[in-house]
Amino acid sequence: MGKGRWGFAARIVALSLALFLLVQAAVFGIVQASIERTARQQIAAELQVDERVWRRLLDQNAQKLAQAARLLAADFGFRTAVSSGDLQTIRSVLDNHGARIGATVTALIDSNLALQAAGEGQDSQALATLVGQIAAPLSRQSVGSQIALLNQVPYQFVLVPVRAPVLIGWVLMGFPIGQALLGDMRALSGVHVALYNPAQSGPAAVLASTLPAAAFGARQSEPGSGLGPGLGPELKLDGDTLVGRHVKLDVVGGAGIDGGRGQLQTLLLRSFTDVVAPFRQAQAALAWITALGLVLFGVGSIFLARRMTTPLRDLVRASEKLGQGDYQTAMQHTERRDEIGDLAVAFDAMRVSIDAQQAEIRKLAYWDRLTGLPNRARFRDAVQQAIAERAIVHPAQARSVASANPTLAVVVLDLDRFKLINDVLGYAFGDRVLEAVAKRLAEFATRPGDMVARLGGNSFALLLAHGDLPQALQVAERIAQSFEAPLALAEQTIDLTAAIGVVGWPAHALDADTLLSRAEVAMYSAKSRTTGIQLYDSALDSASNQTLSLLSELRHALEHHELRLFLQPKIGLPHSNPNAAEALVRWQHPTRGLVPPLEFIPFAEQTGFVRQLTLWVFNEAASLWHGLQTTDQAVQVAINLSTRDLLDVDFPAKLDLILQRHQVPASGICLEITESAIMDDPLRALATLNKLHERGFELSIDDFGTGYSSLAYLKRLPVNQLKIDKSFVMAMERVKGDAMIVRSTIDLAHNLGLTVVAEGVENAAIYNALKQLGCDEGQGYFISKPMPAEQFVAWSRKWNDKLDANRRDYGQSVPMPLPQSGN
Repeated sequence: MGKGRWGFAARIVALSLALFLLVQAAVFGIVQASIERTARQQIAAELQVDERVWRRLLDQNAQKLAQAARLLAADFGFRTAVSSGDLQTIRSVLDNHGARIGATVTALIDSNLALQAAGEGQDSQALATLVGQIAAPLSRQSVGSQIALLNQVPYQFVLVPVRAPVLIGWVLMGFPIGQALLGDMRALSGVHVALYNPAQSGPAAVLASTLPAAAFGARQSEPGSGLGPGLGPELKLDGDTLVGRHVKLDVVGGAGIDGGRGQLQTLLLRSFTDVVAPFRQAQAALAWITALGLVLFGVGSIFLARRMTTPLRDLVRASEKLGQGDYQTAMQHTERRDEIGDLAVAFDAMRVSIDAQQAEIRKLAYWDRLTGLPNRARFRDAVQQAIAERAIVHPAQARSVASANPTLAVVVLDLDRFKLINDVLGYAFGDRVLEAVAKRLAEFATRPGDMVARLGGNSFALLLAHGDLPQALQVAERIAQSFEAPLALAEQTIDLTAAIGVVGWPAHALDADTLLSRAEVAMYSAKSRTTGIQLYDSALDSASNQTLSLLSELRHALEHHELRLFLQPKIGLPHSNPNAAEALVRWQHPTRGLVPPLEFIPFAEQTGFVRQLTLWVFNEAASLWHGLQTTDQAVQVAINLSTRDLLDVDFPAKLDLILQRHQVPASGICLEITESAIMDDPLRALATLNKLHERGFELSIDDFGTGYSSLAYLKRLPVNQLKIDKSFVMAMERVKGDAMIVRSTIDLAHNLGLTVVAEGVENAAIYNALKQLGCDEGQGYFISKPMPAEQFVAWSRKWNDKLDANRRDYGQSVPMPLPQSGN
């Protein structure tokens, strides 16, 4: 099996084992914590018992010592020696009797509780001091003992009266609490015992212990070892932990030690390892069970995973067959009554459904559902196949693109005004029109190999498998003539026309895609030129390519400062002073030279790039505005706006930013708008114009008289000026009707409170006639052609100088200034 095929099974097994190990780890953790807690509880309970045993052992030792002391006190010879005061005999008896019972300290105390005699080799001075500390308390106890330190050695002392028959003294015996007694405790209870003197500062002094000396010596000064002052409750020894319990013993310090009462402590220690040993066996058993469970769980998981993934792999292989187009092989495992079976049934149902859908898709992929004709894909395959057949038969001809006798032709047509049919009569009626057109065109596919197809929308194509260009043009003519007969459908009579493009193979293209593309280029050319039928020409394609590259070149021109701002002066006719100028854009192309505006402005309008051009002109005009002003005359700059500018809701705000940047008042700019731009979307255009008017811009209707706006609508516009189209102005001296239109427009504008600008002032007669009619401003070649913006100030100065000279020569009634040279 491949790695990819085992991936899902491996993940199932890994997840199952991981969950099992996680659960077992949690169990181990809980068991471990429980063992720790239980073991410490058990040790604590055992140490409590050990403390009682230790105290009982001390009591038994005291009783034994007291009994031996009473025997000595009852001995007749001893009493006689005491009575006689024979100290030598007393010491000898004390030594012998103490040696018999293991008492290393024996002494005789007089009735006044003062040391009278002590055994041989004992420190009489230290013993005398100790007697002064413990004799009085012990004398008041009927049976008792006292632990005391004598020369830093712990002893258990008992005091027994000597009577003959009256009290003649006391016998004091001390039993050392040392290794022997601790060994007895160790043998009796199995607990380690350490006897130590807890010092107030510094390390504790271990007096005796059942543990080796090294267990305490290296640890008494370690921080956190528990063996500081008072020896802590735990002790690490050879990898084992000894848990302890402190037993405090009242002790009296002897001479040379501390003096006074203190405490002697016993540390009882039990091995933690010994206590948890049985539990460790249970843990080991649990570990074995876990290992066995892991193996069994792994085997079970592998079995379950294989049971799940085997049918899934079968389904994957079946789906791969589906992907390869095999819809006949039925799915396996459909008989199972679980989720896998449900999945297999669903896959099999999908297989059947896809088989049916693929059959439908194959039909839709190559045939148009509405007309029943082949679609674009089927038509392209047919053209490609026809080209392939002819290229094999005529390889030399196929290589000659310029062949005059093509062996096949393609005719592409597109119905005119079909959108209007859909909008007016509805889409259902439009579908019936397309069906009728398909039937008409089918009549022209008369020879074997010919094909009529619907390319999409209202576009159709005809393949003439054995036709040359003259025959194809004849067929195109007959198709055009067939459309001259109106189409009658559902009591509606429809006049149809179509734009037709014709191409031939191999004269116009060698492959199917290029052939169809060039057929559509010819068709669109016929539609734009309204010629009806157009044979493909390479010039059509070059113009198309040039148009496609124009937008990127315009962007490049804007970014690389190839655009130039020109100004065409406007003259105030009452006084003949230059008081305004229209801003125009020119394109100084690095290879084409000065590109005429008509070659790029309409394209910019179509693509929307005109908005960038407008902002560029506005910014350039605003940056030059202050330099155009003179002390005698304020000059207003007029800028043309497009339809797309008026539909841009952010356009007024963009102009505000430019004016603020250059510190230009809005009244210094006049915005010219055509009637058609306003009528494309009157409501949005009116909203934008109102915003511009509120900001202080002067607004002018450009090319007035050529649009479709009504006077009622014109009255609602916030405009300040009308600009009469030059088509009326240029002919007013020859055509009486044009002169009447100009006069009426001037009167109408003045009655509406608007100023009037006449463009197209081409000669002195027009200039003087406009002045007599009361026109406010004039613009045209007679005054000046558009000039680079930087030349305007010099031109204006020359105009004014000439005007002043004319006034000096002719007086104030100057009919007009003489045109300057070069205009």
